[in-house]
Amino acid sequence: MKKFWKILLFVAGAIGAIFLLVISPAAGKSKFKKLVKKKEEEIDEVKEKVEKVKEEKKQTKAKIKTQEKEIKKTKSKVKSTKNAKKTIDDFEKKYRKKK
Repeated sequence: MKKFWKILLFVAGAIGAIFLLVISPAAGKSKFKKLVKKKEEEIDEVKEKVEKVKEEKKQTKAKIKTQEKEIKKTKSKVKSTKNAKKTIDDFEKKYRKKK
């Protein structure tokens, strides 16, 4: 009887081992596929965010260009004070007394 139980236990163990070997890779593959799918969704979300940022960047660059044009226009309208400063210096040298 002991021999019978040993053989029965051995056969059950062998069947269990084979069953685990067959099931384990399938479970691993399904987990891997789920993980890959999840990562692909995350990648898609990141790509969408990148596209939004690129659009915002284009808009910001366009705004910067218009601001630069306005600055140039304003600077061209400003009068130079070089001549006035020179006149003041000449006047001070000519009419102020030195101590």
